[in-house]
Amino acid sequence: MSNTKRLNVLVYAGPGATLSSVRHATWSLRRLLGPNHAVLTITSDQLLREPWTSTCALLVMPGGADMGYCRTLNGEGNRRIKQYVAMGGAYLGLCAGGYYGCAKCEFEVGKVREGMEVVGERELGFFPGICRGLAFEGFVYHSEAGTRAAEVRVCKEALGDAAGGETVLPETFRTYYNGGGVFVDAETFRGKGVEVLASYTEALAVESGEGQAVAAAVVYCQVGEGAAILTGPHPEFSAINLNASEATGHHDYASVVSALLADEQPRVDFMKACLTKLGLQVSRETEAVPSLSRLHLSAAQPGEVAELVHSWHEAGIVTKGEGDEECIKGENDTFILEQAGRWGMGDVKDALPTASSLSSSETVETKQVGREGGGATDALVDYATLPKRLLAHETALPDSKETPHFNHHAFFANLKLYNARQPDSAHAFGRTLLYGEVVTSTNTLLEKNPTWLANLPTGLTATATTQVAGRGRGTNVWVSPPGSLMFSTVMRHSLSLSATAPVVFTQYLAALAVVAGVQHYDKGGYDKIPIKLKWPNDIYALDPTADSGGKDGQQAKYVKIGGILVHSSYSGGDYTLVCGIGLNVANAAPTTSLALLAAKLRLPPFALEKLLASILANFEALYTRFCRTGWVAGGFEALYYRAWLHSEQIVTLETEGGKRVRIKGVSRDWGLLVAEELGWGDRATGRRWELQSDSNSFDFFKGLLKRKT
Repeated sequence: MSNTKRLNVLVYAGPGATLSSVRHATWSLRRLLGPNHAVLTITSDQLLREPWTSTCALLVMPGGADMGYCRTLNGEGNRRIKQYVAMGGAYLGLCAGGYYGCAKCEFEVGKVREGMEVVGERELGFFPGICRGLAFEGFVYHSEAGTRAAEVRVCKEALGDAAGGETVLPETFRTYYNGGGVFVDAETFRGKGVEVLASYTEALAVESGEGQAVAAAVVYCQVGEGAAILTGPHPEFSAINLNASEATGHHDYASVVSALLADEQPRVDFMKACLTKLGLQVSRETEAVPSLSRLHLSAAQPGEVAELVHSWHEAGIVTKGEGDEECIKGENDTFILEQAGRWGMGDVKDALPTASSLSSSETVETKQVGREGGGATDALVDYATLPKRLLAHETALPDSKETPHFNHHAFFANLKLYNARQPDSAHAFGRTLLYGEVVTSTNTLLEKNPTWLANLPTGLTATATTQVAGRGRGTNVWVSPPGSLMFSTVMRHSLSLSATAPVVFTQYLAALAVVAGVQHYDKGGYDKIPIKLKWPNDIYALDPTADSGGKDGQQAKYVKIGGILVHSSYSGGDYTLVCGIGLNVANAAPTTSLALLAAKLRLPPFALEKLLASILANFEALYTRFCRTGWVAGGFEALYYRAWLHSEQIVTLETEGGKRVRIKGVSRDWGLLVAEELGWGDRATGRRWELQSDSNSFDFFKGLLKRKT
């Protein structure tokens, strides 16, 4: 089983799932799977309505209460999940998510009056038997009273191949338990594709099966072409994130945490083996998400930074914070304003909390490793509550010691060079730069703080070396480790241009700018880089490892290397746009990179600073011409069709009874996808469809067009 072409790991965060379980699962999986997979949450509405299955490598149902799952997902939701797994997907059910994946559950039988009994059949039925609980007594809802460090014995025979040569599986290890069950008579279902991966070693409070049956704590279930792993305990919980002082109702929670801490590495090794068995690409080294870094504000003419900061004071958005620090309190983030030379680097206070100051209820998942003076900690951290330090470089550009992973001098020099070739542009894009080595998301920093955004200059570009909370459309996230080029640019588009230059085409211009920025990067063959566009906003490239002939035709050889996300808001006659672009440049994971494409053509590798300058200069030139001429008269329509993958492609419209349609292009008014209905012998019937990008998903590489309802 392999999910290598699927990137997303989706953690269910709808009704029934507890916030704590979602956070622990997301934190743990990001550390084990980055940068090969994007780990993010999915709501019940997204699971029920959005076409998530084609990009999902693993669906995770975390701990909580499975009755909430049943009320929300019974019927259509479970049908989707079962079909996804049977067709090659993977399911990981943790505690409540584990017994939700069984044919039947029997919990606290007879305790109806106490409101504890949960008995009944379940629709998924990945494990064909019963999950019975409580495995250990003492569970209380919304409490740590029943928590224990439960010892389990690992079935090395079932996990041996998945563990590989580098992971040493433990004989036994202790894992977090709070309210889970045991999979009854699991060994009797071997003929139905069930394997026991771990079993409880201690006496249970319920019967685990007939006779000397193994007390199965974790099971693997083959389901059609896919598979599911179901657990009774919580092997995804790391003791690092447990706070003994905040436990409720437990007589000695500290000893539980201590026991789990001692078995942290065996827990990680077991989780790695389980994920590998499900077909996930596990990181060799546990990925530590780095701490947020300082943001550096600079400009082509440093004096413009001083003018910008002065304008913020004039607008009244700069206030006094603790210790007389100047702050900009945005709607989502707080920025502490610093000036280069005003404080020494060693005097700047650490923006991150210490491990002892974090509670187990705090949000968002990261391992803080310390950066630019930050201390090291390892816990669940809420990025939104952390102040972001913004250093304004008013007299000179940042030097290499301050930003070792981004050369500001090289960027601005290349931007000047590329802009010289575009005399009609205002040369605003990239003129002001906001750079952070590690940020949440360049798009989030800008568009989630609209008051600050309104006081930023047109063309300001935010970029980063690493994003820890990158964003994509719907349930998609583009994995953004070092080696990626990630940036977001502020644009303002006048409503008066709507008739000739509709704002919706901005996303297509951004896509064209990526193509032009890559192919006009330099002389000597970069124009031959095989880069294409997938409607509406994805960047694809010819897989450099694929056979040039390709058994499945040309489309099968293209893989995604980037994406575009445009956020728009309207005020005072203008649209304010934040156009975010992410592109694999030097990182081969999770798909391929421009570096591999260049190497195949024997070209020097791309420099991120130079490529960013090239894309921005081309983007502004294209946008300037678009505003003057419009989409068709400016030649953009023809340019776009030369770059995209879909001309005359035949696909199926699912929601219209499987009608076959031929893709004809993009409508000239609203930028909608135009499809022509086909009849007998694939002859046009004369009926045409116009489909919106924000309400459809198109898997062209399977010849299937899905329309959401």
